[in-house]
Amino acid sequence: MQIEALQLTPVQMSAESHLNENAAADESTKSFGAYLTDALKNTNALEIQSDKMNAALAAGQIEDVSQVVIASEKADIALQLTLQVRNKAIDAYQEIMRMQV
Repeated sequence: MQIEALQLTPVQMSAESHLNENAAADESTKSFGAYLTDALKNTNALEIQSDKMNAALAAGQIEDVSQVVIASEKADIALQLTLQVRNKAIDAYQEIMRMQV
């Protein structure tokens, strides 16, 4: 009886899943860096909008102060989220650097 050598071929899923687990990744899928860049641009846009509304309020062009407060709070929350993501990324990097190889 002849024994055949092991073949190390990767296992692929051939069954269809209702969760699309085996669907190929689209080229339209964004990377983490793209999401991060978009979030930073959005945060910057909120900050700029808040500054414009503050200037318009100071010039007397806006009568409803609540719009300015809401814009300022949106910008503040976006900035706080950005800072927390940055802090978590730095903590993760430092933790990886402490690992012994």
